[in-house]
Amino acid sequence: MKVIFIEDVPNVARAGQNKVVADGYARNFLFPRKLAVMADSRAAASVDAHIKKVAKQRAIIEAEMAELARLITGTEITLKAKVGEKEHLYGSITGADIAAELGKTISREIDKRTIILSEPIRQVGVYDVVIRFSHEITATVSVVVMSDEEGAVRPVKVEKAPEKAEEKPKAEKKEKKPKEKKEKAPKEEKPAEEQPAAAVEEKPAESAAKAEAKAEKKEKKAKKEEKKAEKAEEPAKEEKKEKKSKAEKKTKKAEAKPEEK
Repeated sequence: MKVIFIEDVPNVARAGQNKVVADGYARNFLFPRKLAVMADSRAAASVDAHIKKVAKQRAIIEAEMAELARLITGTEITLKAKVGEKEHLYGSITGADIAAELGKTISREIDKRTIILSEPIRQVGVYDVVIRFSHEITATVSVVVMSDEEGAVRPVKVEKAPEKAEEKPKAEKKEKKPKEKKEKAPKEEKPAEEQPAAAVEEKPAESAAKAEAKAEKKEKKAKKEEKKAEKAEEPAKEEKKEKKSKAEKKTKKAEAKPEEK
């Protein structure tokens, strides 16, 4: 839904701005509080005078805030509290404490909601605290937190050393480009020298002679192996002959006995 804002809505829009918002947000929040009207409604024409009036008031307020920011920038306030071990406070210093003390110092009321603290202060020290009057208008004050005992020493602000940029590894600092290898010119191939015909013819003859010598060696080895095998078989043959002769003798004796009877 498109609406015209007739009042400033923090973090949403300023008076006089046209903006598209959710239907439920407009009906349940903006319209009941008279913060906006529908952009196409009859009321849009009648709010023009009101918007101009709001703009003038805003300009006056912003001028006052800018003057106040200029006045308090650099102001130092001191807050005392009970301190325990290691300079830790028993309680804490909040935005409301800072706003109250600052209001006393400048004799002006300061809204505690303008004090920007990420978390309450719980230790002795000197702190720079930002006061935000609007999105564009801010001021910074110095807040000194110290012990409430008599003769307590005022703390000194410790300046933080600027963080050194992380050193990049040398490999990242200087990326060395790979050196381009120069291509060497191809060497000119020399023509093969012509060998005499006699030398060329000798090679096949030599290879044939070697082949014959190898064949002869193989044959000799084969013959030797055959002789060894024959020698190994001779005792077995003799045993067989002896066995046969003994068997023949036994059969002859067996045949001779019945004839004698």
